[in-house]
Amino acid sequence: MADAPIYLDCQATTPVDRRVVEVMLPFFTEHFGNPSSLHSYGWKAETAVKKSREIIATTVNAQPEEIVFTSGATEANNLAIKGVAEAYLSYGKHIVTVQTEHSAVLDPCRYLESLGFDVTYLPVDSDGLLALSTLEQAIRPDSILVSGMAANNEIGGLQPLREIGALCQEHDILFHTDAAQSVGKVPLDVRAMNIHLMSMTAHKVYGPKGIGALYVRRRKPRVNLAAQLHGGGHERGLRSGTLYPPQIVGFAKALELATAERASESTRLVELRSHLLNHLTQLPDIHLNGHPSQRLPGNLNISVGGVDGPGLLLGLLPTVALSSGSACSSASTAPSHVLKALGRSDQLAHASLRFGLGRFTTQAEIEQVGQAVVETVTALRAP
Repeated sequence: MADAPIYLDCQATTPVDRRVVEVMLPFFTEHFGNPSSLHSYGWKAETAVKKSREIIATTVNAQPEEIVFTSGATEANNLAIKGVAEAYLSYGKHIVTVQTEHSAVLDPCRYLESLGFDVTYLPVDSDGLLALSTLEQAIRPDSILVSGMAANNEIGGLQPLREIGALCQEHDILFHTDAAQSVGKVPLDVRAMNIHLMSMTAHKVYGPKGIGALYVRRRKPRVNLAAQLHGGGHERGLRSGTLYPPQIVGFAKALELATAERASESTRLVELRSHLLNHLTQLPDIHLNGHPSQRLPGNLNISVGGVDGPGLLLGLLPTVALSSGSACSSASTAPSHVLKALGRSDQLAHASLRFGLGRFTTQAEIEQVGQAVVETVTALRAP
C-alpha cells in the first residue's frame, strides 16, 4: 500500500512472515487431512502436527506432550485459570494475580469471584514490576494458583519469572504465566523458571492468528486441569476440537525463526527504540512508562503531558499506526488500568503512546515517526 502509515503496533499483532506462509500453504490444498483420520491424508497431517508440537516444546524447554493447542492465548489463559480452579477446588479457592494483567486473565478471575473464589490483585511499583515481598505476603494456606504475565502488553515490562516460580515452589502453589507477548522474544525455560502453566500465541511473533497453546506440566508436579471444551477428547481430553494443521505448522515455524534470530533482532530493536526515545525526549514533559531496560526489546510506551490524548493519537494516525494501550480495549474511553497502576494521572494515562517496533521496522521509519510525534505534540501544545 503506497500511502499506508508506518506500522508500529507489533504488541497488537504482527504481519505473518512470508517464510511462515510458505510452510503453511501446502496444508490448505495438498496435506489437508484431519489429523485424527486413519488414512494417509490424516497421517501426513498428524505427522506435521507432531513435528510442530516438538518444535514449540523445544522453544520453552518443555516436552511435546505438555503442549496443548488452543485458539490463542485468551483461550489458553481461560483453560489454565478456570481449569485449575475447578480441578483444585478441594485444596482452596484463593487465586493471586496482578493488577496490570491482560483482560484475558483479569476477566476469568472476576468470573471466578462470582462463583465464590477469592482473588487477590497485587499492586506493582512505579515501573510496573511486582515485588516478591508483596507476592509472598499475599500467599495463604488456601492459595492454589499465582498468575502473572511474563511481559506486559502495554509497557513491555518483564516480570521476574524465575524468582516468582521459586517462591511458588517454596509454597507448593501452581504458577501460571501469560507469555503471549514474550515467547520467541526473550528466553523462556519452563523448567528453570518453575512454570507450571504457560499461555502462548502465534500472531505476536509473525505467525497466523487463531492459534495458540498452553504448556501444562506433566511431572514434578503433574498439573491437573478441568477441560473447558468438551466433544471429541482431542489434546488428551483438555481441549476438544479438530486440530488445524496450517495454523499449527505456521505457529511452529514462526517460533523457530524467532528463536533463531532472537539475539540479533533484540539488539537491533533496542537500538531503534533508543533512537526513537532520544527523538521524543527533545520535547518537555515526556514520561517513560515502564522500566527503562527490563522490558521487551521492541516496546516503548510514553505519556505526553499537556495534550489531549485522543487528539494526539488522531494527529499521528495518517503517519503511523500505533495504539494508546491494549488493542483489546482500544475502543474504551477509560484510562489504561496498567498506567493507573503505575500511578499515572488520568491525563497522562489518556495521553499515552505505545510504540511496537518489529522485525520489519527500519531506521528510516523511526526517523519519520520521531519527527511526526515532535511536530504533532508541538502543534497540539501551541496556544
